Amino acid sequence: MRLEPRFRAGLYAAFALLTATGAVWLLADWRKDPLEPDLWQEIAPLMLMLHGGTAMAALMLLGALVPLHVRRAWRSGRNRRTGPMMVAVNAVLIATAFGLYYAGSDTLRPWVSDVHIVAGFALPAALLVHIWRGRKTRPRPHA
Repeated sequence: MRLEPRFRAGLYAAFALLTATGAVWLLADWRKDPLEPDLWQEIAPLMLMLHGGTAMAALMLLGALVPLHVRRAWRSGRNRRTGPMMVAVNAVLIATAFGLYYAGSDTLRPWVSDVHIVAGFALPAALLVHIWRGRKTRPRPHA
């Protein structure tokens, strides 16, 4: 079920920005020195702010994706492996984002963070496989 071009571009842009801001935040978090102010100390909160704002837009796009794409594709029997994989990866990202924002446990937070990072970096690969499988199984117009 092919998405409308502007919606598809917005969704891909949101996922790309989420991946980029997450990767830059991760790098900044690893590189920053809490004892001395530096560029990484300034970059980390900015990336989290951009990441969170983009995530809110992505949630709206994902919500619209359910009736526009997910339900129709499921009913047509297409992408029955990669579609649920995309739903699952996004659900893990949403749940772990909630946990990162609201979990106060020092024990739970590192684990939730690691799961979020792994799922976040898995999302682009999962999306590419989903697109590839969708295009491969797309019905061809009859000549």
